[in-house]
Amino acid sequence: MVLRRDAIRERLAKLEEVVSRLEGLRQVRREDFLADFHHQWLAERGLELGAQVLLDIGAHILAGHFGESATDNEDVLVRLGRCGVLSPGLQDRLRGLGGFRNLLAHGYLAIDPPRVWEVLQRSVIDFTDFEAEILAWLDKLDG
Repeated sequence: MVLRRDAIRERLAKLEEVVSRLEGLRQVRREDFLADFHHQWLAERGLELGAQVLLDIGAHILAGHFGESATDNEDVLVRLGRCGVLSPGLQDRLRGLGGFRNLLAHGYLAIDPPRVWEVLQRSVIDFTDFEAEILAWLDKLDG
């Protein structure tokens, strides 16, 4: 597989869209969020989509540039850190994202709205920092 910068940039644009929508939802007071399933469902979908985009970008970089494939979603993040694509701090902050994405997609019976609200509060920053680190990594490749 070949690293396709256009595919990465297209997905980063989608991540930006997700972040902008989550940012507005993030401003909802916790009490209001927990009282309104509309907010919860929007957050769940946005977080699932953001996590999936992030993991897709990571898997593409691993396969296209490093010739590696991850064993699961969490392994994508570990390998990105090991390869120097993600900083140790961001890799640590993203720990658990793959499992949380799986919970949203498959474990819908066990979704905990207070936990969704907590992840929502930090995801905007984490997703934005991920984009910045991916763009910096791409710039280094071109440099």
